Amino acid sequence: MQEVISSGQYIQGPMLKKFEEELSAYTGAKYAIGVGNGTDALWLSFMALGLGEGDEIITNANTFFATAEAIWIAGCAAVLVDCDPKTKCIDPQAIRKAITKRTKAIVPVHLYGQCAPMREIRQIADEYGLLVIEDNAQAMGARGDDFRIGELSDAVTTSFIIQKNLGTFGDGGAVWTKHQYVNDKIRKLRNHGSSRRDMHSFGFNSRLDDLHAGILSAKLKHLDKWSDRRIEIAKKYAEGLKHCDFLDLPYARQGYRHVFHLYEIETKNPADRNKLLEYLVKNDVDAKTHYSIAIHQQEGFPWGKEARLSGPLVNAEKNAASCISLPMFPELTDEEVQYAIKAVCDWPKHK
Repeated sequence: MQEVISSGQYIQGPMLKKFEEELSAYTGAKYAIGVGNGTDALWLSFMALGLGEGDEIITNANTFFATAEAIWIAGCAAVLVDCDPKTKCIDPQAIRKAITKRTKAIVPVHLYGQCAPMREIRQIADEYGLLVIEDNAQAMGARGDDFRIGELSDAVTTSFIIQKNLGTFGDGGAVWTKHQYVNDKIRKLRNHGSSRRDMHSFGFNSRLDDLHAGILSAKLKHLDKWSDRRIEIAKKYAEGLKHCDFLDLPYARQGYRHVFHLYEIETKNPADRNKLLEYLVKNDVDAKTHYSIAIHQQEGFPWGKEARLSGPLVNAEKNAASCISLPMFPELTDEEVQYAIKAVCDWPKHK
């Protein structure tokens, strides 16, 4: 931060260039572009890939609202499909059933810190000639057993808001890609359609500030160590909660590196969720819900926007109705983890 302040260059300066190069090296992507936030990263990617009015984009029904919101901002139709009941990530078979002549892209969300099944998704995309844009806002540092995030897609987007595994002191986002044309287009779109001073075409204002880039550059060096600690905490939760027969615990696919952006449990009976949540908060456990209302269940959906539901969304709806996120961040002490475990285990005595 001192280096940026001393330089006097706060917008598209040398620190942003440095961080983009570091992010490219970390992800293995040829190009990385810093933007204003994770939502912008999504819709700028859609625009750079030529997606727009009349195009359908398939994505999760059980994710943060911004994923669908970005589809609508780009002028596309959101097609919401169900999730896998174990991983909560998008179900490849649900994707296959949702494809129509208008389908142009798939947006798998790497939910709660776990990669979606990208090999299966890539195969479906190749069969139908579809683009793939990964929403990686929750899984920086995750990977599959035989692929890296970004290896099997046309673009990857992420958010750097403070709560993320790699977060800055406010809002921020990025795109990484193997395609030069996507890189070039987003760089122009993020900066008022400009690739050189005083020359503009249609664009927007969505730039990652150099102060944020400096913070992220400093923190990126520690990301893998922090992810290791998240995995260690998740193992303690799993061991401590394994006998709670009123819960379903997170499922990590064999061989995948699940980086646990969230440690999300589900009550087997949805009617118990709010009771358990209230009990935990009352007993000083900072539990929350992510995301307790599925996109298609939001009031007024789809607000005059074009959307389609493909098939019954029973798993997504159960996930929304039953989910609780227990505290999860690298600085949690073992004592705090055990306190949270005890509070969950004690709840049946008080309900």
